[in-house]
Amino acid sequence: MLYRFQSRASPDFVMLEVHARQLFDIVGKTPAPQGIITVEQIPAAIAALESALAREASNPHNHDDYAVEGHANEAEKQHVGLHQRAAPLLHMLRDSLAEKKDVTWKT
Repeated sequence: MLYRFQSRASPDFVMLEVHARQLFDIVGKTPAPQGIITVEQIPAAIAALESALAREASNPHNHDDYAVEGHANEAEKQHVGLHQRAAPLLHMLRDSLAEKKDVTWKT
């Protein structure tokens, strides 16, 4: 399943369910077929993502607290970390906060 994130302040983007669920967990949202991060909730969501990214480097396994896959050593070198997965949402949240627009998602 795919999640489509939308905001009037930023281009849409699509994310695989497994990665979207990780981001929902970080920002404190329940995965649902549709949802919203209101303008009032955006600062806390940004702070939660930034905190998770700061912890990312301290984890010896893939440098990723939210890794869901097991990797062999060679695969770990090519692992897509939380930093890359969270970037589109973090950009959307920042743009949305600046323009005072909600962020929504749907499947």
